[in-house]
Amino acid sequence: MSTVRVAGRDYPRSVGELHSWFATDDDCLDYLEWLRWPDGFVCPACGQAGGWWLGDGRVRCGSCRSATSVTAGTIFDKTRTPLTVWFTACWLFATQKDGVSAQSLQRALEIGSYQTAWAMLHRLRSVLVRPGRERLTGRVEVDETFIGGEEPGLRGGRQKGKK
Repeated sequence: MSTVRVAGRDYPRSVGELHSWFATDDDCLDYLEWLRWPDGFVCPACGQAGGWWLGDGRVRCGSCRSATSVTAGTIFDKTRTPLTVWFTACWLFATQKDGVSAQSLQRALEIGSYQTAWAMLHRLRSVLVRPGRERLTGRVEVDETFIGGEEPGLRGGRQKGKK
């Protein structure tokens, strides 16, 4: 990453900008490394700082000798899909106000199988849920949303606007 980006503030405004920021998997890995270890590597097993990079993209802890990767424990863990495709999927997932289906994601990203697109969306949706979460309290503001449902008693051709 040539330019310093601020997590939570800097955000690509278009797919073109996203692809210029994250043109390669190495760009994506650099960004994830910066997010995960902003002050340098800290071992998730023992909490000690410092380690060295192995040839396969993992980091070995200098203290306990355990090895981990930047993607370990994330939605990108053990995936064969390129990170550039994942980042584009994340961007589409976050920016489409009507939501994104697995089929539309498959088409947009030119993914070979529907199952891969479905699994990606499943992982993305899973990180939105916090186990043991509390209900929102107080004043809740929503920027834009669609709220719908079925009106009771209306079936078939008897819906509003139909004769």
